[in-house]
Amino acid sequence: MTDLDENGHELRSGLRYPWPQAPEAGQVLEVAPGVFWLRMPLPFRLDHINLYLLRHTDGWIAVDTGMNTEQSREVWDRVLTEVCAGQPLLAVVCTHFHSDHAGVAAWLSERFQCPVYMTASEFQSLHVRFPAGQPMGWDFLDFYRKAGVTDEQSREMFGVMSNAHFLPAPLNHFRRLREGSVLEIGGRTWQVVVGRGHSPEHACLYAADDGLLISGDQVLPRITSTVGVHATEPLANPLRDWLESIEQLRALPDSVLVLPAHERPFFNLHRRLDQLEAHHRAHLALLLANCDEPRTAVELMAVLFPRLSSRFDELMALGETLAHANYLLAEGSLVREEDRGRYRYRHAVRGACATTPLKVF
Repeated sequence: MTDLDENGHELRSGLRYPWPQAPEAGQVLEVAPGVFWLRMPLPFRLDHINLYLLRHTDGWIAVDTGMNTEQSREVWDRVLTEVCAGQPLLAVVCTHFHSDHAGVAAWLSERFQCPVYMTASEFQSLHVRFPAGQPMGWDFLDFYRKAGVTDEQSREMFGVMSNAHFLPAPLNHFRRLREGSVLEIGGRTWQVVVGRGHSPEHACLYAADDGLLISGDQVLPRITSTVGVHATEPLANPLRDWLESIEQLRALPDSVLVLPAHERPFFNLHRRLDQLEAHHRAHLALLLANCDEPRTAVELMAVLFPRLSSRFDELMALGETLAHANYLLAEGSLVREEDRGRYRYRHAVRGACATTPLKVF
């Protein structure tokens, strides 16, 4: 039996959910005056993304877009007719560059000749991609070899990442969002709150007067956002950025209604931030506990993620494993040594230098 609070909200794992279920794929639900929750289908096990439509004067603002697929465009065609009643999109806001968030931003912008708003780092990241039809580069192969991946597995991973689903339509322009930027939409003031770790400069939208936070992937209920290291920046420390962003988000009131990119809107922001931090701290402790003997990233991945079902899952899991390893390297708890073309991680010797020297070549 589902636990309910005095307002009839579902209680689950310390969070309160005002709506017992999400709208059907391609349907909308008004979650605040002029704010509509749109459920867009995705072709994965995580089968949806939440987009938000904001009513504004004689048109609409879209927050995030869905993937660059024919299915997304078909859903948009229907929503623009049935929900927007033929009124145009006046702007598109992309919380970050990932394909499910910015996939058809260029298509919508071209269709309505409207601007796209995003942070500069996300716009730049949108254009860092694996060129379609080109072979796998030495750097990609080298990165995964050193992690303990076979060349055959690397080729299969490259094929996954080269899938058109993960390539947003090219975008030739943007209007820049910064920390503290303000957007006036439909008589409501939205302030940009930047988070990092999942992506370089993720823009959340916070409406203080109404207690609303469009959190994108920066804060999700139940599931955790990917925080990963990949071949494009092998020495990155995104987990440090993620944990710092959690602390910064604590400045927002716990009472906000969080409108996430996946799952359902919820209350109790601070409880969820506690849970997200605890999740990663537990992974750090588990990884460290398994480095008494030197281990490759692939071996450590099997410890953190024992049940993986696809190359896509392995890509994400390996990226997360490396993010935790790089965090521990930076704080001096682990050292990394190269052995026969593989990096292996082990406990640092007590009293050694607190930081691992950067190997330039």
